[in-house]
Amino acid sequence: MRSGGTRRRAATMVALGSLVAALSACGGGPSGHGGEAGASRSAGGAAGTSGAPADTTRIPGVGDRLQQRIPAKSRQVVAVYGEGKDSASSTVVLYTKQGSVWHRARSWAAHNGRKGWTTDHHEDDQRSPVGVFTLSDAGGVLPDPDPAPGAGLPYTRSSAFAAPHSWGKAYWHDFDYVVAIDYNRVKGTPPNDPTRPEGTSKGGSIWLHMDHGSGTSACVSLPKAAMEYLLRTLDPDRYPVVVMGDRADLEA
Repeated sequence: MRSGGTRRRAATMVALGSLVAALSACGGGPSGHGGEAGASRSAGGAAGTSGAPADTTRIPGVGDRLQQRIPAKSRQVVAVYGEGKDSASSTVVLYTKQGSVWHRARSWAAHNGRKGWTTDHHEDDQRSPVGVFTLSDAGGVLPDPDPAPGAGLPYTRSSAFAAPHSWGKAYWHDFDYVVAIDYNRVKGTPPNDPTRPEGTSKGGSIWLHMDHGSGTSACVSLPKAAMEYLLRTLDPDRYPVVVMGDRADLEA
């Protein structure tokens, strides 16, 4: 029996100002119609490894600094390999662990912050934070795609996730599905909970969400099929985390 608990399927209402702030932190928004477009590097180059035999007990392309921050109990890692420090293009790879061996399950082209990556994220810097973060909660406008009731990440379905229609049409479906990245948020709450334990200046509302074809304000965006797969696959009992950053910072 998975420990995901009872799904939060009731509509979640938050104050309008807090909701707009939460959505703007992650989506395109009126100031976010630009950004770097284009496909990311092929998934085959995501690991950043040489011709030497791979160490299957480690996540490829991740150095000791971040490797040591992956909890020993984690059996699922979503690795986000950014193309470069100032690039909005990335590749997402899902790894699953069996025994002591990490296996590459799926990979997708993706986008990150439109200005790239940072090790010191702040509100509105348009860069995604580098680091290792747990994945605890999900939600969106659409119903949970996981067909098993009570399984997977706790999911909050609510129209409150809908992107404002004052944003460009390309952004309207960004939050049909979201998975909260546990950066400056309270775990165990809906992804659009506006609470920022480290203060508003450190930013927040950083999610995995649906892709609109270009960079984000700080989130990581993936194709709809990828989000559906992750929502069906990520399991609280396997302690999923995301390891994310540009290739140089990941390997440091």
